[in-house]
Amino acid sequence: MKQTVVIALGGNAILPHKSSGKLEEQKAAVERTTKQIALLIREGWRVILTHGNGPQVGNILIQQEEAKKIIPPMPLDVCGAESQGQIGYLIQQSLKNELDKLNLDSNVVTIITQVLVSQNDSAFSHPTKPIGPFYSKEYAEKMRKKGLVVVEDAGRGYRRVVPSPRPLHIIEADEIKELVKRGSIVIACGGGGIPVVERNGELEGVEAVIDKDLAAELLAKEVEADLLAIVTDVEKVAINFRKPNQINLDLLKVSEAKEYFEKGEFPPGSMGPKVKAAINFVESTGKTTLITSTEKLADGINGRAGTRIIRD
Repeated sequence: MKQTVVIALGGNAILPHKSSGKLEEQKAAVERTTKQIALLIREGWRVILTHGNGPQVGNILIQQEEAKKIIPPMPLDVCGAESQGQIGYLIQQSLKNELDKLNLDSNVVTIITQVLVSQNDSAFSHPTKPIGPFYSKEYAEKMRKKGLVVVEDAGRGYRRVVPSPRPLHIIEADEIKELVKRGSIVIACGGGGIPVVERNGELEGVEAVIDKDLAAELLAKEVEADLLAIVTDVEKVAINFRKPNQINLDLLKVSEAKEYFEKGEFPPGSMGPKVKAAINFVESTGKTTLITSTEKLADGINGRAGTRIIRD
């Protein structure tokens, strides 16, 4: 029986750090990523893809702000939906091209995905999710004077942050499962999904961006995936990261991951959400999470690279 893997692509798999954001750069990055994914599909894996959208949705917001005197600006949830379509299109097209090169007859589909959150989530009063480009300290101060929340992001510069509520349920989970059963490769929950709340029995979008790793973990649970693979810009999880005594980890038990987490080894704006998502998936399902880089994705899923987080 074929196994199902949910692959959560980091922003670097779509738009590498320090890129200008041009379409050609994004296409090249996506092509490198889809080559790896096509190899997995050839090996018989059922694949569900999800992806980040921090740079893209931030850029879309800038476009909204700059053009507001000409056309009405759209709220953040609509911008998130736009980024799902934009990035989904690039991945969908590139992956289909790679599958054709391997003579694999598989459909690739993008699902505009809504994710339920609580309207009472404390995240709405404490924004933490970085979006958009990096800014200098001086420009960040100008943004703060406009009422925006801007913080330093992992020593790489300053970025705008928005609320990031906890995902509770994937609205289109049943439809995603059905498509996978029929043999389609599905791209879903882009950018963590479009955050929606339920008010008076109706769904309504809210101004937020859900962490894509936590949404990927929830998606993997709800579609009953056999493996969760979180793709980032490093091959392995490490302790003492970027220090002379850095140690790369091949295997992490949940208890060890929790201990390192509590010691602050995994920062909130970097490896923290990935390890947290890994712990949640392993604890709730008893299955394995892989964390690795784009280049090592196929090797990692086959047990030859990356860091695996397992139950004690």
